[in-house]
Amino acid sequence: MNRLFGSVRSRATLGATLVVAVALFVTGAAVLQALRSNLTAEAGTQAEGTARAVASELAARTPYDQLSGLGSKSGPVQVVDEDGNLVAASEDLQRISGTVTDRVEPRPSSPSPSASASPSQSAPAREDDEDEDDEDEDDDEDTETPRSQSTPEDEESEPSLAPGETGRQTTFSSGAATMDDDTADYRFAAVDVQTHDRGLLTVSAGAPLAAEHSAVRTALTVMLIGFPLLAALVAGMTWVVTGRALRPVAGIREEMAAITASEDLKRRVPEPGTHDEIARLARTTNETLAALETSVERQRRFVADASHELRSPIASLRTQLEVAAAHPELLDLDGAVEDTVRLQHLAADLLLLARLDAGERPVDARVDLAALAREEAAGRTGVTVDAESAEVAGSRGQLARVLGNLLDNGRRHARETVSVSVRREGDRAVLAVADDGEGVAEADRERIFERFVRLDAARSRDDGGAGLGLAIARDVAVRHGGTLTAGAAPSGGALFELRLPLA
Repeated sequence: MNRLFGSVRSRATLGATLVVAVALFVTGAAVLQALRSNLTAEAGTQAEGTARAVASELAARTPYDQLSGLGSKSGPVQVVDEDGNLVAASEDLQRISGTVTDRVEPRPSSPSPSASASPSQSAPAREDDEDEDDEDEDDDEDTETPRSQSTPEDEESEPSLAPGETGRQTTFSSGAATMDDDTADYRFAAVDVQTHDRGLLTVSAGAPLAAEHSAVRTALTVMLIGFPLLAALVAGMTWVVTGRALRPVAGIREEMAAITASEDLKRRVPEPGTHDEIARLARTTNETLAALETSVERQRRFVADASHELRSPIASLRTQLEVAAAHPELLDLDGAVEDTVRLQHLAADLLLLARLDAGERPVDARVDLAALAREEAAGRTGVTVDAESAEVAGSRGQLARVLGNLLDNGRRHARETVSVSVRREGDRAVLAVADDGEGVAEADRERIFERFVRLDAARSRDDGGAGLGLAIARDVAVRHGGTLTAGAAPSGGALFELRLPLA
């Protein structure tokens, strides 16, 4: 399991599938809710139309038994007086819930006043009826079902109705009813109407919710079947697409494994023809391999050159010691000392280069290049100094080594003089060493900074050195955040300029 979900392809497929599944679930729930609300509202509108039609008939003094909405083909309808008595109901209504009352059998209403009676005559009778039915009302209040979704604010906001007027407000509720042994869910609408001869009546009419239930069930079935199929399709497409996208990565990995096994740094990973992140990864990997190949080749060449340079003084010193052991009188003591000193200098140079290659950071100290130039020039013949004070941050010993190598190189190639100058240029200090020799050809001005490079192949090693001085000088300059370049001096010789940031 860990290996399965440890791959980018598997995680991408799982993530995409989960996102789509959550989106489908949320969308499906919203669609079902919207569908149910719309169909319920439509049923409520139908029920309200039926209730208002019956209320209009009651306002027109239509007798209960002649109301058109109470037929067997209509939905459940109830008419309740202001005392809570069921005075009329639909035919074949056997059971009902969710309306003002759950009674299905109409209760005979009290005798109505004659149409010719004046309001002053009918009012006392009404008051007497109310007094007689007070106890009945109290009993009925315990058994009546309150109208759903009605609030005190709705009742207070409904103005008193004039005779023959139907209320503007409609109260909706949901419930169930059984008609002719058929039980179904309904959406009920309740409307008040003030009649001329029967007082305030409440008409409750219902519209079936069968269409709403059927539509919701159909939509739910479609979602339960379609959503898993869509999620599976997304998972499959994601698996295929990510597999095709990651195919170059597999090629890069295989080639890198082969390079590691063969140690052949000349090989390169395949670069896809696209311009995406994987193509850039392949190009960066090849650039890294090229840099690694150059570094390893440089290291091999350095080891070979160092071995070659070390072999000469060691062989010479061994020969002199062997001769001295056989013939003490032939010992060339001065030559042995020179070879030993040369060997010591070479070992010191190699050790410094190794420390620089390891990334050793210079000591953070302030060094005055002018004072350093005067110290290094002291005791050297033919060296002139023209320097202004310029402080830089770094290692005094390493910077002295740079200046010493430049002066040694200048004296080796100068005809008569070597000049040293120190000046400021903006935020940089410039130390220049120039000689009046033959100079360095423009094509060789970068090559001379390579390790173990000597332009004059015919000169002796004793005169020319090992070819590490300028390489060490440039490496130290780079470690101090500066540069070392070679150019032409005004006198025609070589000019070396060391540029370092001012402290």
